[in-house]
Amino acid sequence: MAEIIEDVQMDTQEIEQETPPSDVFMAPSIYKADIQAGKSYSHFSPIPQQVAEDMSTEVVLGVDEAGRGPVLGPMVYALFYLPIELHHSLLADTHHFDDSKVLTPQVRSNLMRKLCTKGSDLYQAGGWATRLLSAQDISAHMLSPAVYNLNAQAMDATIDLIKGVLAQGVNVTEIYIDTIGRPEIYQKKLERIWPTIRITVAKKADSLYPCVSAASVCAKVTRDAALDVCYEPYHNHDAGVDESAGGAEVKVAWGSGYPSDTRTSTWLKQNMDPLFGWGNECRFSWSTAKELLEGKKADVAIDWPVEDDSNDMRMTDFFAGRNESGGDELVDWFGKRVTEEMEVF
Repeated sequence: MAEIIEDVQMDTQEIEQETPPSDVFMAPSIYKADIQAGKSYSHFSPIPQQVAEDMSTEVVLGVDEAGRGPVLGPMVYALFYLPIELHHSLLADTHHFDDSKVLTPQVRSNLMRKLCTKGSDLYQAGGWATRLLSAQDISAHMLSPAVYNLNAQAMDATIDLIKGVLAQGVNVTEIYIDTIGRPEIYQKKLERIWPTIRITVAKKADSLYPCVSAASVCAKVTRDAALDVCYEPYHNHDAGVDESAGGAEVKVAWGSGYPSDTRTSTWLKQNMDPLFGWGNECRFSWSTAKELLEGKKADVAIDWPVEDDSNDMRMTDFFAGRNESGGDELVDWFGKRVTEEMEVF
């Protein structure tokens, strides 16, 4: 049974906090080609100097995410680590990290820029990593016959990021993780994987532990920048003319990407292809998109490709050999449009 994602109802101020600023910092974790192609990927910063000089240094690591609920754009998991003795003094006392939702977009961008600026105290002491889960991959996994739900995808993203840091030889002795689900179940699973590391999984960890706050900023700024990159192909398409402004051209943005944002819901309705829906920036598994496509607004009935019970053939088998593409059928299917380069027989 597919996991149901309920839209989080937000007030105007919360929606603005979730909306990417026009001058969002493009961190090294932004791979434009992969984002626009609907691919998921991971990014790891270099090991910070203060850790690299002595790899036995005990390190604290925090994990948080951004973009779990939106219908548009990726979900991003991030971690941040630094020497334990600097945990509170550098992050909380000096730079005032906090849950990204209570920081202004400008403050978040400025903090992320400092993390990425060589020579800064944050760059020398702290390392970070992100795992970007594209909207296309999230939907493909949630709608596949063997459902891979969002919680499982999130857990695997967290584990993969931590494993990536440990594989570099970083001496992580404490881990703090923010969670939406039941913390005790999450924590026990991680403790079985890393029994020698002290692990704390807690709700609102992003406001309790500075390393999680820093991870929250890394995740949110990466998510904001990625959403901006996703929108680039629509810049000219969504340009309009505002007669009240003397005919000046006005861009119609999709806002925060959350269904409760009227800019987002309006954009989805105005830009829906009756057959293909939207591009790979949209989570087709969200009820907001499914309802628009499957009858309420669409004029064309949609049948997603599934295996035929009577044999082992799929629709896509007529276009490519079973073993030729090496990809995921549903991942490759979403958001494809017929172009001039594609011949239809």
